Amino acid sequence: MKLRKIKFALLGIACMAALSGVIMVLWNLLIPEIFGLTSINFWQALGLFALARLLFGRFGGGRGKGCGPGFGAMKGGAMSEKWASMTAEQRKEFICKRRKFGFGYPFGADHFDTTQDDGTRKED
Repeated sequence: MKLRKIKFALLGIACMAALSGVIMVLWNLLIPEIFGLTSINFWQALGLFALARLLFGRFGGGRGKGCGPGFGAMKGGAMSEKWASMTAEQRKEFICKRRKFGFGYPFGADHFDTTQDDGTRKED
């Protein structure tokens, strides 16, 4: 078990070093030409990487820990109470209004509002 932790720590350090190297190379190729700033060294790139992680949270896809709570995570809040008191028609109208303003899921994914109570898909 101890060997596994050491391997994991070494892998983490290697990943940080590799990402810092990539940041340094990209910075030195792009930023001095575009903005006229100076080049950076490896340690400055490592600091920039650490700063970005502190400011923006985790890198990666999806809604991770650093992205904030979603609608379902706000149980007991005002929106949750409003949602619970809505009829099915009011919920559908609310969802349609939100979609008009660009809220919703991309790529036509199935949603909870596109299935009937028995679980079969509605025809549009």
